[in-house]
Amino acid sequence: AIMTEKPNIRWDDVAGLEVAKEALKEAVILPIKFPHLFTGKRKPWSGILLYGPPGTGKTYLAKAVATEANATFFSVSSSDLVSKWMGESERLVKNLFAMARESKPAIIFIDEIDALCGQRGEGESEASRRIKTEFLVQMNGAANDSTGVLVLGATNIPWQLDAAIRRRFEKRIYIPLPEASARAHMFELNIGDTPCELKQQDFKTLAEKCEGYSGSDIAVVVRDALMQPIRKVQTATHFKWVDSPSRDDPSVVKPHLTPCSPGDPDAKEMTWMEVEPEQLLEPVVGMSDFLRAIQVSRPTVNEKDIEQHTKFTEDFGQE
Repeated sequence: AIMTEKPNIRWDDVAGLEVAKEALKEAVILPIKFPHLFTGKRKPWSGILLYGPPGTGKTYLAKAVATEANATFFSVSSSDLVSKWMGESERLVKNLFAMARESKPAIIFIDEIDALCGQRGEGESEASRRIKTEFLVQMNGAANDSTGVLVLGATNIPWQLDAAIRRRFEKRIYIPLPEASARAHMFELNIGDTPCELKQQDFKTLAEKCEGYSGSDIAVVVRDALMQPIRKVQTATHFKWVDSPSRDDPSVVKPHLTPCSPGDPDAKEMTWMEVEPEQLLEPVVGMSDFLRAIQVSRPTVNEKDIEQHTKFTEDFGQE
């Protein structure tokens, strides 16, 4: 199904990517907020392609654009537009653009657009060719009579896009791997309000250790680190009583059981199965948990991916 949604993601929720944000503000937010600036020959962009390695936040950025632009956001994947019935796929594409024109300002976001609009070749099916043709016609239409409709595409492999489709995306924005300051901010965003012992300097240290990690890689590292206290509870053979604020009412201090080493003077031999749910106090997440999580994780983007994206940017893109 084609989703119309109003996402709730602000610019501040997106760590880093300042160049991309500025380009998108110019291409999307300004024309919607100040339409009188874009009259005559000065036209807003009608097609923007976000490309970059997997997990760098292309989809997330697109949702932030829709929130900040206060536009109707049509989120489409290639499977939504491909049908086994003859002629149905083109009709779906046509309907999508018609719906967008009715509810403008609108953003049509097509994730993994390379699956839908890959290069035209010998072994290509008739249906695939017809979808591309319909897309080209509609995107041309969007450029002519559909001010207020923006097509936003995202892909990890932009070099596989059909040349005619690539030309319709007049603005091509590279979404690179996050730099150190953005990685540090990502650690903070992903931890959120989970209790932890990390200080500002610790976030910078973690960011330095995660060179070459994408945003989604960092999210996985944080999830793994946040699970460490639960693993400590599971594997603990001894617990001890400590006083700490109650979960229901922080102003009330109650005794809780927390895992401890067998050598602790207050240690009591028991397993987590014997602890009542309301009595458990899980250990706070510390720097060692994060370092362990980084040690066992690997970045998902390799050098070859980066080289291909750099080459595509030199040939067709915008830094």
